[in-house]
Amino acid sequence: MRGLNRPANPPGDGWRAALAPVPHYTQKRRDARDNLAFSRTLARLALRSLYQELVLYPKPGLVSLVDNGSHRDMDASTFMRSLFALRRYFFLIAEAGMRGAPFNELQRLAIAAERRMLRATGGINTHRGAIFALGMLCAAMAYCRAQKMPLSDATIRATLLIQWGDALAGHTHAQAPGQPSHGQQVAAAHAVGGAREEGALGFPSVFEIALPRMRQTLAHGRDWQAAKIDALFALMQHVSDTNVYHRGGAQGAALVRARSAAFLAAGGTANPGWHAMALDCHRAFVAQRLSPGGAADLLAAACLVHQACALGDASGLPSRGRG
Repeated sequence: MRGLNRPANPPGDGWRAALAPVPHYTQKRRDARDNLAFSRTLARLALRSLYQELVLYPKPGLVSLVDNGSHRDMDASTFMRSLFALRRYFFLIAEAGMRGAPFNELQRLAIAAERRMLRATGGINTHRGAIFALGMLCAAMAYCRAQKMPLSDATIRATLLIQWGDALAGHTHAQAPGQPSHGQQVAAAHAVGGAREEGALGFPSVFEIALPRMRQTLAHGRDWQAAKIDALFALMQHVSDTNVYHRGGAQGAALVRARSAAFLAAGGTANPGWHAMALDCHRAFVAQRLSPGGAADLLAAACLVHQACALGDASGLPSRGRG
């Protein structure tokens, strides 16, 4: 005798899916509320990471609260105006990433954020690279959250490449309308990768250079400032920074790599004289008007990932910083 609720010929998986438990409405509301809170948390972490990069010192050639570095057209207050202008952007792109929004939607949010930044700074580019890098990372981490995946280097990077990798690769070679940016011009002239290529590869400089160096310093018992300094010098040594090429050409880029390598070879912040060495490097870069802004953006991105992976219970998800 057939059961009253079972068809004579169950149509396979479709029938089983129909009988699968449906999340209770209350649970759906709870998940939506928690996801919204997580997007807000990511946005705060992104802003905090950019602020942590700004206040770091000595930071060769870069703007800080102490001085303007190699820049005559901007100071710390310019960066603070930019940060305030970007507050809502990081929440919006996290929320879009959580929905698995297509790349063109994320790109529209980034372009709008860039316009707000330029209005706030009077046309000065303070955070264009950071808008792209930290924005994509916020989107990826939010997607991980929505899919209940642990926040780790591996899951974040895999999400970037699986969800938006093809679009990012296409974006690398796309020519934006109007005048190409300084970064695009430099990348073409010197055959070096820029922010777009970094994104298309899943930010290798963040996950393979900055984060390992940062965590190594912390594991040796040194503080957060020391971890950021060591990570910044590691980035300056390895990254082909289009900001440096724009200001100093290949010769300037070689100087940045050589001075950064020498700092790390001397022990980095493990050397008792590290502060004086970093300050001397800062003065040398200022004298040559060199500003490794690309490395600074990637440092902020690494700070964001490190702190997000350390959320642990606060995020409602397990976290595995090393993937």
